[in-house]
Amino acid sequence: MLRNRKIYNCWFYSTKMQISFNRSLISLRNSSSINNERLKGTYDVIIAGGGMVGCTLACAMGKRSLLSNLKVLLLEGSPSQKFQLKPEYSNRVVALNQNTKSLMKSLQVWEHVEQMRLQPVRYMQVWDACSDALISFSSSEILDDDVAYIVENDVLLHAIDKELKNSNVKNVDIVYGAKISGYELPQYTDQKMESIVKMSNGDTYKCQLLIGADGANSAVRKAMGVQYLSWNYDQMGVVATLHLAEEMQNTTAWQRFLPTGPVAFLPLDSKRSSLVWSTTHAHAKELLKLPDEQFVDALNDAMWKQHPRRSTVDTCTSWVGTLLKRVGLPDGAERQLPPSVRAIVPSSRAAFPLAFGHSTRYIAPGVALVGDAAHRVHPLAGQGVNLGFGDVKELTELLADALYTGLDISHHSWLQRYESLRQRHNVPTQLAIDALYRLYSLDITPLVLARSVGLQLTNAFQPIKKMIMSHATT
Repeated sequence: MLRNRKIYNCWFYSTKMQISFNRSLISLRNSSSINNERLKGTYDVIIAGGGMVGCTLACAMGKRSLLSNLKVLLLEGSPSQKFQLKPEYSNRVVALNQNTKSLMKSLQVWEHVEQMRLQPVRYMQVWDACSDALISFSSSEILDDDVAYIVENDVLLHAIDKELKNSNVKNVDIVYGAKISGYELPQYTDQKMESIVKMSNGDTYKCQLLIGADGANSAVRKAMGVQYLSWNYDQMGVVATLHLAEEMQNTTAWQRFLPTGPVAFLPLDSKRSSLVWSTTHAHAKELLKLPDEQFVDALNDAMWKQHPRRSTVDTCTSWVGTLLKRVGLPDGAERQLPPSVRAIVPSSRAAFPLAFGHSTRYIAPGVALVGDAAHRVHPLAGQGVNLGFGDVKELTELLADALYTGLDISHHSWLQRYESLRQRHNVPTQLAIDALYRLYSLDITPLVLARSVGLQLTNAFQPIKKMIMSHATT
């Protein structure tokens, strides 16, 4: 009797465990089925972020023959919008260098920009409000082409988007209004490099190579877990579209360093310029509140008003100027006068915070960063977006070389080379711009003297100016 009871109990618990196992198996199969239904696609490359840099990267992967067989997905958080070129200029513009122009020409994007509008910069003048020191760059003296090109952000983005949607680009899918909830990134120990992109609606995408082009607050960079060096400047960038006092051949970019920060006029056409005024948070808020007429007065004062001078600085710069003139070098005495502003376009004023940022790593297993996701700079040199386009050019060239030699698209060797090459270029540029900001933000006599004499000497020697422009255009 006792023996039969034991046999019954064994059979009962065995049966119960089998039922539990079957239920778990069914649940697992159902879960796998659900996951397969929610997996929207598997791609070679997913680009998170469809701004100017992300769109350009997608376009390059569609246009370059060695990359055109890759299956690419571009995820853009904003909805798709129909573009219409308005008579009035936008208040957000970029200064594109020659390297960016070459990239856009290779992608057939530049012709779309030219069909809409851009303004060449053929002369640039930068000067100190606290002394007579200046530096100028002329396309006829230094370069074989224009110094830069001023293009509205939305015009450039539309030109890239137009070419991206060209019938010749067949390997790129675009999802607009894409809300990404998170990422699962591969580890070095994983045999299969595969990133999973999770959407807020429950959909998922998989890829071999994930590229973060999602801006300064990059979620891809945060998922990588890399160190991000950053600090906020005590400044905001005030932008607006300006009507000049008189019609002119407006191909000069003007920048004056004030004690509170630089103010710059960037040419748009013969009657208009774009303003970028970096100033303190308190001053920026005041400027945004001023009536249009008072804002124009404050702007003209910023460009023309005489600031307190130091006799020591004036004496030394005068002596240096005399010495340069004696040896036949430019003494900086000849200068062009900036234009006056007549009015601003109504409702064109805006402001945004300025900051520095740099990711210590641009790569992780199967992941790479481009543009503001990797680096952020002060706008005083107009290099921010150009650094991003430089990332795109380098990444696509190295990826094409990797595929040509038979490497996998997520192979660490070419990704490591991408990071090394870009950091060698980006870090010195960022540090130089940050040093300029700090040098001109202090109104101390020894520093004013040092920067004034340094500016005079740099302006006098053409090889130094050529070297500066050469670095700024690559």
